Amino acid sequence: MKSEYSVLIIDDHPLISAAYKSALDYLSSVDNNLSFNTDEATNCDMAYERILAASESDEEDIDIIFLDIKLPPSSDGKILSGEDLGLLINELLPDSKIIISTTFNDNYRVHSIFKNIDPDGFLIKNDINPKELVSAVKTVINDPPYYSKTVIKLLRKHVSNQFILDKIDRLLLYELSIGTKTKDLPGILPLSIAGVERRKRHLKEVFDVVKKEDKDLVLVAKEKGFI
Repeated sequence: MKSEYSVLIIDDHPLISAAYKSALDYLSSVDNNLSFNTDEATNCDMAYERILAASESDEEDIDIIFLDIKLPPSSDGKILSGEDLGLLINELLPDSKIIISTTFNDNYRVHSIFKNIDPDGFLIKNDINPKELVSAVKTVINDPPYYSKTVIKLLRKHVSNQFILDKIDRLLLYELSIGTKTKDLPGILPLSIAGVERRKRHLKEVFDVVKKEDKDLVLVAKEKGFI
C-alpha cells in the first residue's frame, strides 16, 4: 500500500468538499505513515483541466478522485455532467480510483452510472457522515469497492437494461432541455434527422412517454436525473 496519495475532489458544494478533506485528515492523524495531497475542482471545466494535465504528465498522477455527478455542463457543452467526467477519467487515468457521490437515489439512474463508469466507491450524499467517508476511503485504498447503504439497496432492485443511456442519448436530452430544435440537432450530434427521430422514439419508450411531446420526455428525464 502506498503511503502518500494524490486526491482530486470534484464537487461544487463546499460543505461536501470539506467533509472529504476532514475524513482524509482523520486518516492521516491515526496513521502517521499515511498522507493525502488534495486538489479541488468545482466545475466540469476545471476538472477536465486537472484530468488532462495529469494524463499528459510523466510525474503527476491522481490516485483517488471524489466525483460529484450533478455538475453544470462545461462551457463548450461537451461535458454534460460528472458522468461524462467519469468516462474521461476511465479513458485518460485508468489507474485512478473513482469515488462517486450523488444526490440521485433513483435506481435507474444509479444503475446507469454503474454500467457506464463502474466506480470503486459509490455514495449517496444523504448517507454521508464522517464514519461513512472514512470507511469509504479505507476500503477503496485497500480492497474496493465500497457502496453506501442506499446504493446497496438500489443495486438489489431489478432494473431493465433499457435504462442504460449512452452519451449521445444524454446529449440529445440535454439539447432538447435547452430548447434546441430537432432540425438543428444533426449539426450538433453525429446523427441524421432520421437517426435523431429514432433516438427520440427509443427514449420515449424507455421513459414511458411514447404518445407525448418532447417536453414530457425532458421532464421525466430530469426527474430521473439524466439531465
